[in-house]
Amino acid sequence: MHDEIYKKIGKNIKVARLAKKLTQEQLANRIGKGLNFVGKIEVGFSHPSLNTLIDIANALEIEIKDLF
Repeated sequence: MHDEIYKKIGKNIKVARLAKKLTQEQLANRIGKGLNFVGKIEVGFSHPSLNTLIDIANALEIEIKDLF
């Protein structure tokens, strides 16, 4: 069940990132993480911390609730 939650979060991150016309690399740079890490988050493979999710939401200029 948790895997499905992380997949949904990852999908929402990708949708928001594309809406902002950002590449994974640009998002990674904005949050101070590696490109590979962002890619893994978007497919639900990595399970980001709350702090990382806050950083992503801020970088995408959205509310954290929009990731869920």
